[in-house]
Amino acid sequence: MRAETQANIEAVEKTLKLLAQRLDWETAPHRLEEFDAMIEDPDLWNDPAKAQKLMRDRQALMDAVNAYKLIDGGLKENVELIELGEAEGDTEIVREAEAALTDLVKVAEAKELEALLDGEADANDTFLEINAGAGGTESCDWASMLARMYVRWAEAHGYTVELQSESEGDGAGIKSASYKISGKNAYGWLKTEAGVHRLVRISPYDSAARRHTSFCSVWVYPVVDDNIEIEVQDKDIRIDTYRSSGAGGQHVNKTDSAVRITHFPSGIVVTSSLKSQHQNRDIAMKALKSRLYQQELDRRTASINEAHENKGDAGWGNQIRSYVLQPYQMVKDLRTGHETSDTQGVLNGDLDGFMAATLALNASGKKRGDFADVD
Repeated sequence: MRAETQANIEAVEKTLKLLAQRLDWETAPHRLEEFDAMIEDPDLWNDPAKAQKLMRDRQALMDAVNAYKLIDGGLKENVELIELGEAEGDTEIVREAEAALTDLVKVAEAKELEALLDGEADANDTFLEINAGAGGTESCDWASMLARMYVRWAEAHGYTVELQSESEGDGAGIKSASYKISGKNAYGWLKTEAGVHRLVRISPYDSAARRHTSFCSVWVYPVVDDNIEIEVQDKDIRIDTYRSSGAGGQHVNKTDSAVRITHFPSGIVVTSSLKSQHQNRDIAMKALKSRLYQQELDRRTASINEAHENKGDAGWGNQIRSYVLQPYQMVKDLRTGHETSDTQGVLNGDLDGFMAATLALNASGKKRGDFADVD
C-alpha cells in the first residue's frame, strides 16, 4: 500500500476518532431512542418553541450519526477494495479505490470542522457589530467594506441577514453597524471573526496617494434562545429614544423611534434604529441579553476569553488580521498564520479558510501563535 494511501487512511481514522468523541458514539443510539419517544408525545406541540428545539436537537444528532456511519463505511469499503485489488493484481480497482479514499478525506475534513462547532451557543443565530476605529474617514470606509464582506459571506452560506442599526460616517462609509445573522451555526462560525481588523492601502481620499492604515473592531454575540433565562432588572438599565442620524434612506429612521439601552452594571450600550419604537425596544433588549450571555460564556470558556482579551482597542497592536492592498496583496490572520494573496476574494466574503483555521486552533487548546505581521 502506497505511503500516500496509508496517510489518507490514517487521516480518516483520526477524524472518526474525533467524531466519536464529540458525538459520544456509545450513547448515541440510546439518545436517538429517547428523542423518538419524546416526539411521539401528543402534548409535545402544546409548547411550540420547546417542540421545535427538540426536533432540531434530534435532527442534529441524526445528522452526526449518519455522517459518522458514512465516513466509517466508506473507509472500510475502500480499504477492502485496495487490499483485494493488490492481492489480485487489479490496478484499476486499486486506482479507483484510492481516488475514492482521497475524496473521502475531504468529506472527513469538512465533518471534522462541523464537529468543532459544539460550543454551548455555536448553533445559535448571532449578532455582529462593526465599529470604525482609529483612522477617521478611512476607518469609516473600511467599516463599510467589512460590512459588505460579512453580508456576502452570510448570504453565500444561505443565512438571513437583518440590519439592526447603522450610523453613517461624516465623510464616507459608516461609523458603526449591527446585524442579526440567522441560520444553523451562525454564531459558531462568526465568533472566529471577533477582533480588530487592520487595512493597509493607498487612500482613495488622499490627493497625494499615500498609504494609510485603518482599523475596525468586530464584535460577535450569540442570539439568546428563549429557554435561556437572562435577568435584566429595570433599575439596572436606562432606555433612551432619539432621532437616527444620517442623510436618510432605506436603513435610516427619521422619527424619534430609535432606542438606546444602557446597562449600568456592565457598561454595555445597545441600539436599534428601525421604523417601530416597540420593535426597537424588543431588538435592543434581545441584543443586551445576548451580550450579557456572551459575558457569561467568556467566563466559562477559555478559548472565547482569550479571543476577547486579544481583541483590545481598535488600534495598532491589537489586530487579529491584516488586509494589505498596497504595496502587495495579502490577507493574514495573526492568530493562526493562515494567509492568502486573494484579497478581493476575501473582501467578497471568502472567509471559510480563516474561520476553519481559527476553529481548529481553538479546538487544539493552543494559544494565539506568535506570527509575524505584514506591513
